[in-house]
Amino acid sequence: MELKILKQEETPENVIEHSKAVYKKAMVIAANFKNADKDLIKKGALLHDIGRSKTHGINHAVEGAKIVKQYGYPEEVQNIVERHIGAGITEEESVKLGLPKKSYIPQTIEEKIVAHADNLLSGTKDVDIDFDIAKWKRKIDKPEENIKRLIELDNELIKAFEDD
Repeated sequence: MELKILKQEETPENVIEHSKAVYKKAMVIAANFKNADKDLIKKGALLHDIGRSKTHGINHAVEGAKIVKQYGYPEEVQNIVERHIGAGITEEESVKLGLPKKSYIPQTIEEKIVAHADNLLSGTKDVDIDFDIAKWKRKIDKPEENIKRLIELDNELIKAFEDD
């Protein structure tokens, strides 16, 4: 169903392939969390970049949330789509970036899993946290807070299970 919607919205093929890779990566991460809603993660992961059918700017997350709402997806899926950018964006950062003023920090385990699965891929290729840190340093002025959130998210979702 989600792939059909991506095609119906004329999402670029490379974005669809990326979304499939994010779904697979998210399922690997989700396997470590018994209480994570796998169906919600699947829908959110596959649809997280649907807004790229309209724009490739940072506001693709906001646009994507509007699109999935039009298709009748519940607020939980809308939130995954809207909050998947990096390790989240604070209300203060949202204003600077020209987004509607609100917090875009992932809250639920499902939101965090999809956001981080997205962080760990460049297109369909696996990348590590250092790749993302370097990307943030190139993209934004004063990335310290973003990098801190990224490392905290990585520690919460990945590192805890690597140490076992």
